[in-house]
Amino acid sequence: MTRPRRRISEGRQAIYYVGIAMTGIGLLTVMSVFVTGAMNAGDFSDFDNKMRSSAIRAVIGFILFMGGAFVQKIGARGVAGSGLVLDPQRARQDVEPWARMGGGLLKDALDEADVDLSRAKDMSDAQAEDFEEKLRKLHRLHADGILTDEEFAREKREVLDRI
Repeated sequence: MTRPRRRISEGRQAIYYVGIAMTGIGLLTVMSVFVTGAMNAGDFSDFDNKMRSSAIRAVIGFILFMGGAFVQKIGARGVAGSGLVLDPQRARQDVEPWARMGGGLLKDALDEADVDLSRAKDMSDAQAEDFEEKLRKLHRLHADGILTDEEFAREKREVLDRI
């Protein structure tokens, strides 16, 4: 069994932060188009060059913004986890730290709600088989018409409540 991965590699962290930087620079570049337009409102001297400059900054800013978001996603989830490579097994490995974090958060929430999962863990294989066998017998009795819907529901609830 492979050792659980609880941390994201430094390489992926670096890619993630490069993506954040690219996104920020792209956003600033796009916003500069609006600031320049507001500052030059009503000034039509050298209009062609100003528009060309604004259009180039807008396109470059948009490309940086979108590319940065994509690079950030790859850094956070890995190449397969982000969908760039379609390999489900590798995707599971790439997003394992996030899945472990989610499981930890779920466990914390269950603990906070005083939900005791130890009873389900402590159930032996024999008890689990007995439980399944009882449910299957009840289902057969119901399917054969021996138990009514109400009787089946009541008996099933009793079996489930014993867990």
